[in-house]
Amino acid sequence: MCYLPNSMLRRTFLALPAAAAVSSARPKKLNLGGVKEKHAWVPMSDGVKLSTWLYIPEGEGPWPVIYEQRYAPIRADRTRIESAEFAAKGYVVATQNFRGAQDSKGHFLAYRALGLGEQRDGADTIDWFLQQPWCNGKVGSYGASQGGYAQNFLAASKPKALHAQYMVDFGASLFHHGYRIGGAARPLRLRGMYKTAGATVKDGEALLADQLAHPVYDDWWKVEDTTLHWDAMSAPSFLIGSWFDRVSLGVVETFQGRHKAHPGKQQLILGPWVHGRYNKDAAEVGELKFPDVAKFSVVDHQMRWFDHYLKGESNGVDQPAPIRYYVMGACGEPGAPGHQWRDAQSWPPPSKETPYLLLDQGRLATGSASSSAESTEWVSDPYNPPVLEGAQPQSGLDQRQLEMHSGARTFTSETLSKPVEWTGMIRARLFFSSSARDADAIVRVTDVYPDGRSILLTDMVRRLRFRNGFEREEFLEPGQVYEATFDVAWLSHIFNKGHKIRVTICSAAAPYWEINPQTGDRITADLPKQMQVARNAIWHTTQRPSALLAPVAG
Repeated sequence: MCYLPNSMLRRTFLALPAAAAVSSARPKKLNLGGVKEKHAWVPMSDGVKLSTWLYIPEGEGPWPVIYEQRYAPIRADRTRIESAEFAAKGYVVATQNFRGAQDSKGHFLAYRALGLGEQRDGADTIDWFLQQPWCNGKVGSYGASQGGYAQNFLAASKPKALHAQYMVDFGASLFHHGYRIGGAARPLRLRGMYKTAGATVKDGEALLADQLAHPVYDDWWKVEDTTLHWDAMSAPSFLIGSWFDRVSLGVVETFQGRHKAHPGKQQLILGPWVHGRYNKDAAEVGELKFPDVAKFSVVDHQMRWFDHYLKGESNGVDQPAPIRYYVMGACGEPGAPGHQWRDAQSWPPPSKETPYLLLDQGRLATGSASSSAESTEWVSDPYNPPVLEGAQPQSGLDQRQLEMHSGARTFTSETLSKPVEWTGMIRARLFFSSSARDADAIVRVTDVYPDGRSILLTDMVRRLRFRNGFEREEFLEPGQVYEATFDVAWLSHIFNKGHKIRVTICSAAAPYWEINPQTGDRITADLPKQMQVARNAIWHTTQRPSALLAPVAG
């Protein structure tokens, strides 16, 4: 067996995003037209001052304010130019760094200071806006990823002047959608965050230590869980989610929660994109090239959204159905079904949950198929994990190299005689055993093209100590079979005639999913010195029918 050298393994585990430049570096002069660029120290209720850049249009005012919160730098040329372009259309634009990030004062607390803990930095900032002569009393918020998360916290703190929000690719709970996706440890996510934020190592490591002291979802994590506060989120919001992005789970959960609490005020769009703010007007993901109809202009639509809700313009932006979603299909195949937008009044659309059974000899089948062998086994070796190739998030890329790894098992359907549409939530129901006290079950769904390419659509992990919920740890008894049923992803995709559907099961996919040492020990910030090789198995008997539960459209 070929093992990764310890040095390479540790580099894989410890790989961090490059730290971005701190905003105190002097930015170059830009031609922002007649827009005035001004810095302000905005005081919070506890006296801490946050670094905020204001873009004020020409004229007398007052104007509505568009507000963004980030921990990442806010002084990049693109950010400044975009802010000035918004301001030129009759808004004051305010971009602000989290406390302890970049130039902002105070200790770096990531999202814990935004609205649900002791601090209410977003609401305090809006209170400050209302005291300024250039503010007309109406505030909107916008942002993607971290800026989307921040808006859920902002809405939950109920600032009275918040009239509209525009949110792109974000989660709703940092435990469930960020640091502990599927219960898997992701301490490196926080380390990458505080480096990008320009925060002190002392603050970052202190926050990481607090996280690791709370291995299960408890009251400490509730300060970073906005799903507990839908009733407070009454501002009209436009939500954008991407099929090739794991936090789309949080986008949809936000829509469902807000829509139930405040029907008629939320809109949701789901499209064939990856995580990011500026990529929705592109039509390529990995090896997939979608038709131009898949493109969506965030900047143009965002401006219309604010013009309606902050200026009262009757531009029709509030009239479409509350949900619009893109049905994906095979790329590069003229006439392939899919590649169309649909409207819906509720989410998810009707579908039939259909078990795709994981059978022996790598078969994937519906109906009453059975296996001659009780289980399919593999060796899960944390010193030799399957390694993801290419750039994260891996979606839209050929996965055959990972699928051939000894630590992965594939289950593939027969060639499809007609197209099959999945629209809705994909779930996994696994009957799992291990020789270790803990293991990860990673479920990956690919569309196998006639030329053999296995193109990843989505994947998800479940750390099996959390198989019965994230509120407690329940370790495995070696050799005992356990059932674990969990959500994998939202998806809308048509597998074309002549294609195959493939499900891959593994217990590691480095470096995105950090390595589980399989000892049952507490999560650590660094690669553990002691790790255990395990024999894991998926069971597929009549009594233990492991399956992928797919939302098959009628």
